[in-house]
Amino acid sequence: MLVTGASSGIGEATARRLARSGWRVYAGVRNVGDAPAGTEEFVLDVTDGDQIAAAAARVDELHGLVNNAGVAVAAPLEVIPLEELRRQLEINVLGQVAVTQAFLPQLRLARGRIVFMGSIAGRSSLPFLGPYAASKHALEAIADALRVELAPWSMHVAIVEPGTIATPIWAKGAATADAIQSRVSADSLALYRDRVEAFRRAAAERGRRGQPADRVAQAVEHALTASRPKTRYLVGRDAKLRATFERLPDRLRDRVYERLLLRS
Repeated sequence: MLVTGASSGIGEATARRLARSGWRVYAGVRNVGDAPAGTEEFVLDVTDGDQIAAAAARVDELHGLVNNAGVAVAAPLEVIPLEELRRQLEINVLGQVAVTQAFLPQLRLARGRIVFMGSIAGRSSLPFLGPYAASKHALEAIADALRVELAPWSMHVAIVEPGTIATPIWAKGAATADAIQSRVSADSLALYRDRVEAFRRAAAERGRRGQPADRVAQAVEHALTASRPKTRYLVGRDAKLRATFERLPDRLRDRVYERLLLRS
């Protein structure tokens, strides 16, 4: 099994769970020494074609690929620097496709399975998280297309859609948001300041109640090993609640999020 983004959070929890279950686990990490105990370290930045090719050359046959590596970029779409939007899509979308392409020959030999780490954001886009949600919406489309494309080889493709999970990605995302704001004019920031601050308070409160990363790892393990795997895995109460909100008429849905997230 190969798990990308395995140095922390969901990736680390998944790599550890699979290793405990007896699988040989390749842990894709960006820095030497960051792989979890019990795994084999691959230095693998999903935006680095040379590193991807070198990792693929080390594997003859692969039973599962977990495309987990990702970042969260948050900012009002009016002011986000386009290079930050490109970075969001480069890591969360193009990087996942690049790794999948590189390892598909090895996966095909084993009739292996592919799991994409999506998010409830792939169904439910929130204000100021448009860049992140766009990347997760894209993964939904990629997983759906790939599932049908690989069906002739009896290869299964699933996407996991967690809600709020207690992982470092959100702390890193908040730091990125602060860095982005420092590059935006004061007049532009003033347009959104009150609503952004209300959103961040609401997000921080929900983050304190985040589910443990191993809950997601459990879903990933099912997708990789079950005799009847699902195509989609919603993980967490808030993910299921937001999925319900998305069935509301658009204007009503918007008012719900306005009340829950944007009022001081």
